[in-house]
Amino acid sequence: MIVTDTHTHLYSEAFDKDRSAVIKAALDQGIERFFIPAIDSTYTQAMFTLRDAHPKNIFLMMGLHPTHVKENYKDELRHVEEMLSEQKFYAVGEIGIDLYWDTTFLEQQQKAFRFQIQLAKKHRLPIVIHCRDAFDEIFEILESEKGDDLFGIFHCFTGTLEQAHKAISYNLKLGIGGVVTFKNGKIDTFLEDIPLKDIVLETDSPYLAPVPYRGKRNESAYLIKVLEKLSDIYGISKEKIAQTTTENSKNVFGI
Repeated sequence: MIVTDTHTHLYSEAFDKDRSAVIKAALDQGIERFFIPAIDSTYTQAMFTLRDAHPKNIFLMMGLHPTHVKENYKDELRHVEEMLSEQKFYAVGEIGIDLYWDTTFLEQQQKAFRFQIQLAKKHRLPIVIHCRDAFDEIFEILESEKGDDLFGIFHCFTGTLEQAHKAISYNLKLGIGGVVTFKNGKIDTFLEDIPLKDIVLETDSPYLAPVPYRGKRNESAYLIKVLEKLSDIYGISKEKIAQTTTENSKNVFGI
C-alpha cells in the first residue's frame, strides 16, 4: 500500500530535532510520497536540503504563502519566478488568500494569487490553494482564470458541499486531512457525496493533527488516521482509498 501526503511542511523548524525519524515512521506505514509546499524565500534552502537528502520521496512546490504576503511581496514573487525557471518543481503552492489573521494585505494577496496562477499556467504546473475565511475572494479569481490550463488542489478543504462542487468545477482536487476526523470538522457529513476521484490525502504537518493526536504536532505517519476515517465514510478498504488517492495525486503532479 503506497500512500501519498500531498501537503507537508517537513522542512519546518518543528522537525529540526527528529526529521529523519519522522520520515522513517511515515515510510514504515507505507507513506512514500511527500509533496512539500513553499512558504517564502527564507525556507527555500531548507526545502532543497530536504529534497537532496530524500530524492526518491520528496517533491517540491514553489510559491508565496498568502500569510507571508507583506510589503516586500513583489520581491518574494520575483524569487518564485526565478526559482521556477531554474529548478524542478511539481506545483506552484501554496498560494491563495487568508483573511483569518489579517486583512491588511488583501489587495496584495489577490495580486500575488493571480500572478502565481499565471506563473503556473506558463510552466504548465498545478496550483495548490490555501484558503482561510476567503472562499468568495478565491472563487472570484478562479472564475476569471478558469480553463484547461488551470488545475491543482484545494488544500485543507473545509468548506460546504456547495463550495466543494464549485472547487472541483475548476479542475481542483480536494485536499483532505486531519479536519475530517474532528467532531466539529463538518466535512465528514457530506464527503460521501464527493467522488473519491476528486480527493487527495494530506497532513499539512506540523499543523492540524488528526484525532487522537489533535493539538499535538502533526506528522505524515498520522495520515493513516485520515485513511481510516475515509475508509469508514466511503465504506471501502484503506488499500483502495490509498490506491485511488495516490493515483489522483499522480494525475495532478505528473509523478
